[in-house]
Amino acid sequence: MNLGVHYLFDKATSTLTYVVWDKTSRDAVIIDPVLNYDPATQITSLESKRKISHFLKAEDLRVHMVLETHAHADHLSSAPEFKKSGEAAEIVAGDSLKGVYTIFAKVFGWPKEGGLKDIDRFCRDGEEFTAGSIRIQALATPGHTSACTTFRIGSWLFTGDVMFMPDGGVGRCDFPGGSASTLYDSVWGKIFAMPENFEIFVGHDYQPGGRSLRYRTTVGEQRQSNIHLRESTSKADFVAFREARDKTLTAPRLLNPALDWNLGAHQIVKPS
Repeated sequence: MNLGVHYLFDKATSTLTYVVWDKTSRDAVIIDPVLNYDPATQITSLESKRKISHFLKAEDLRVHMVLETHAHADHLSSAPEFKKSGEAAEIVAGDSLKGVYTIFAKVFGWPKEGGLKDIDRFCRDGEEFTAGSIRIQALATPGHTSACTTFRIGSWLFTGDVMFMPDGGVGRCDFPGGSASTLYDSVWGKIFAMPENFEIFVGHDYQPGGRSLRYRTTVGEQRQSNIHLRESTSKADFVAFREARDKTLTAPRLLNPALDWNLGAHQIVKPS
């Protein structure tokens, strides 16, 4: 299969969105799209979505699915907007996301039922499915959150916030349901277990040291060079480091509205 990948970078949240498509059939999927949101005015914007829509139209692509790697705590998702506009047929996420809603419903006092209305399909660990001609495998990679999913498309791995570029390390693990120990096992069991030439597409790039944007690396590069978790890192050392570091981190700027929107509670941000 002759696949293409296009990225869009949202500078305000350092988020990477991807479009993957079959260059022959023009079938496509979108991964982790952003809905722009101004916390000062509580107004949403479709600026990032419009850029993706423009690319889809220019390339004559048919989007079958929007894939969500996890419930994002630092940006709102525009996945529902793609379904509302008719540009995507369904939204797909890992089945553990149901438990994440339960956790945060207790934290924020949301109704016990009624979340995740926008998710059409919940995929199991290891499940394979197709989006038109594109074959996808869902790999459960919890730790950053309890419901993180890495999507494998051929030799490409879309890891969300599990791993960043080697100089950016890995995702924090201090959200409710997160676990440094679990993240270590996920990386070793699902990502480092892949061939070294498999490519990793990260969910964020914070451009440490002011370097230029990077979004694409390999399993081999991560195993050798990731500053938080590499081949030589023991589990005990990683857990001690990650837990100590997480205690110094502040909450994401958009934490409350992002989780409210992305988990479908709609107590803060209302659908338009």
